[in-house]
Amino acid sequence: MEAPELLALYEQMVVVRRTEKAAHDLFLQGLVKGTTHLAAGHEAIAVGASAALRPDDYVFATYRGHHHAMARGATPEECLAELMSRATGLCGAKGGSMHLTKAATGMLGSYAIVGAHLPMAAGAAWSARLRGTDQIAVAFFGDGATNIGAFHEALNLAAVWKLPVLFVCENNLYMEYTPIADVTAVARPAADRAPAYNIPGESVDGNDVVAVRDAVAALARRARAGDGPALLEAATYRHFGHSRSDPATYRPAEEVERWLKHDPLDIARGRLTELGVPEDAVTAADERALDVVQKAVEAARNAPAPDPDAALTDVWADGGGAWRT
Repeated sequence: MEAPELLALYEQMVVVRRTEKAAHDLFLQGLVKGTTHLAAGHEAIAVGASAALRPDDYVFATYRGHHHAMARGATPEECLAELMSRATGLCGAKGGSMHLTKAATGMLGSYAIVGAHLPMAAGAAWSARLRGTDQIAVAFFGDGATNIGAFHEALNLAAVWKLPVLFVCENNLYMEYTPIADVTAVARPAADRAPAYNIPGESVDGNDVVAVRDAVAALARRARAGDGPALLEAATYRHFGHSRSDPATYRPAEEVERWLKHDPLDIARGRLTELGVPEDAVTAADERALDVVQKAVEAARNAPAPDPDAALTDVWADGGGAWRT
């Protein structure tokens, strides 16, 4: 990867990280209603994968999907306004933290039901097949979803029909509060299941944005060529608890310390240094990201509340509210 591209990906990850920190702070101030599932620590997966996709590809994410929404074109202002129930939010204050969606950029939603979106991604891939395009669908999911029936059903059907779909597992070691290793018979909960469905199952360092970009690019080329689905397991670690009500005290201190030293931003900075990028260029990227998020926070704070009359819009395909007739 060339230095300018990596610097741009680094800046995008910093924007995501600072937006997640802003969401955390706004929640503590009582300005974010409901819970949030922060993706700080997961940035390299969303940013790296999106760098390998086309604008017309489809992406499906989980309730921990802020990073995917931003990687696919949602702005920090749109996301924060949605979390703060503002009219300018990504979904007009109707989705909240767990349902960020921007269909115009291929971000076809975040889903709160564990594993439910995996068959949907297979359906989107099937639609591409029917329409004769070479689009692909990508479903991001957590390690806990690998023990859900929908995971196995989606992989099986995708394999049988050779669908152009990638399944990307963000393995952060914990399914909510339970270590995935305690309840799973294989070492790699996602990748080790792939051979049962006769599809490739690969692993990648999910904190290395370059490694993720390269892995997804290779599997995307394979899918576009008609060779069917694949599964990528990306090892990562969340910096916060499962949700805002979780202090994450169940995680061993030495484990947390070890993973925090393997931070996606630090890894990207190290790669930039190796490529000869001056420190002031990296600092400038940090400052630009900070400015973007600070302006987003201010804009979201000052945005109007949604019009109550808008509650019954967007419930039918024509955008209207007369869905019963």
